[in-house]
Amino acid sequence: MSLRLRPCELRDANAFIAEHHRHHKPAQGHRFSLAAWDGDKLVGVAVVGRPVARMGGDPLEVLEVTRLCTDGTDNVCSFLYSACARAGKALGYWRIQTYILETEDGASLRAAGWRDEGQAGGGQWKHTDGKPRRLDQPTMFKRRFSREFEGNAAAAGEKP
Repeated sequence: MSLRLRPCELRDANAFIAEHHRHHKPAQGHRFSLAAWDGDKLVGVAVVGRPVARMGGDPLEVLEVTRLCTDGTDNVCSFLYSACARAGKALGYWRIQTYILETEDGASLRAAGWRDEGQAGGGQWKHTDGKPRRLDQPTMFKRRFSREFEGNAAAAGEKP
């Protein structure tokens, strides 16, 4: 197996997510998406966007992996998490983060050098306009993982 990284259109990433993701529907938007290929077979995708939570960070400084989905091929998750972090750093962001279910162990994130920040989010909430939260996605507590990038302006306490 020799994994290869390629850019990916959101529509193509979402088609893969619709077919393979265990508990999420396709993403609504993105800053960029990446695809992992093994030869001529698409084996995984990552969708990277702005922070979803209101207090998740400044969208000009923080990225969030909102979807990561594979067909089960070994090492694809850590391959994609590493690639997302490299791309985020190259684009000048100071931090990248993601949330996983508490029932997931985070081994791929740790293998890619991400830090476990502990329990975050979950439960029920309402939109500011009073509409209830979507119920087509898990509401259990999550764990947040992140990487911060040394040398980027915001990481050094500077404003662009």
